[in-house]
Amino acid sequence: MSWALVMLIALAIDALVGWPDKLYRAIGHPVTWLGALIDRLDKRLNRDADSPAKRRKLGEASACLAIAAAAGAAGLAAWLLPDGTLGLMLASVLAWPLIAARSLHDHVAPVAEALARDDLDQARAEVAKIVGRDVSVLDEAGISRAAIESLAENSSDGVVAPLFWGLLLGLPGIAAYKAINTLDSMIGHRSPRHEDFGRFAARLDDWVNWLPARLTGLIFAAVSGNPGHAVTIMRRDAKRHRSPNAGWPEAAMAAALDCRLSGPRAYHDRVAEEPWLNPDSPDPLAPDLKRALALYRRAMWLVAAMLAAIALLVGF
Repeated sequence: MSWALVMLIALAIDALVGWPDKLYRAIGHPVTWLGALIDRLDKRLNRDADSPAKRRKLGEASACLAIAAAAGAAGLAAWLLPDGTLGLMLASVLAWPLIAARSLHDHVAPVAEALARDDLDQARAEVAKIVGRDVSVLDEAGISRAAIESLAENSSDGVVAPLFWGLLLGLPGIAAYKAINTLDSMIGHRSPRHEDFGRFAARLDDWVNWLPARLTGLIFAAVSGNPGHAVTIMRRDAKRHRSPNAGWPEAAMAAALDCRLSGPRAYHDRVAEEPWLNPDSPDPLAPDLKRALALYRRAMWLVAAMLAAIALLVGF
């Protein structure tokens, strides 16, 4: 089976229909199923009374169990698939919910629409759905910056990385990646509760996103109109970011839009003094967020073209 063609069809299905609300209300979503399992493991095994070493070991075991459950179910499904066109289409349908290209665009677009109407209150409400920072203090530039950063980072986590691992390892690969990414979002943060229990999950997420994040940055650079400049800024600034991976697509996006990203941001309990990416450029504003969405759409077309080229090269 051509996994490149499977991932291309899955991306096309997602781009056309996303994950419909009626379907979500009826059966939920694979990520919510994974989230329920991770939440159960966290509540049962992450105990305050345990030593840090024990919590780390139980966190490792929990992560492995969640990943094995996702990859095992996907592997069984792949094994049961029939040959030929029917199997190809069924595999594409199974991969479809693990790609978030449409969802990402549809979460950021309302922020841009609210800013275009000069409705800062609505824009803050919309951006609060996609970022964890304190949105009450954000002006137009802060809202635009938060939305663009989320769009850039999640282009890797939500689209390029799952497609990358699905291309390499088929359905088990994309399912395992999604489990790792969900683990990181739920238990991989440095809070008192998850500092030890989620350490393995956070590091694993860094590892599996290392190459896709850099590939996403190169894709943004390729569609930026000035690839050489974007690559130069990306290589210079990406390492300034607190994340070993998120800085690559964010720095490329900053260069492509000729604006600065990252920088200081307020959370509800603290202020994070982050360095700027592309610091010599101005803050982004509402028109830049619209340009970021256009850049994202061009990037998705390029991703689709790359998958089609790989499918042709290796044969259907």
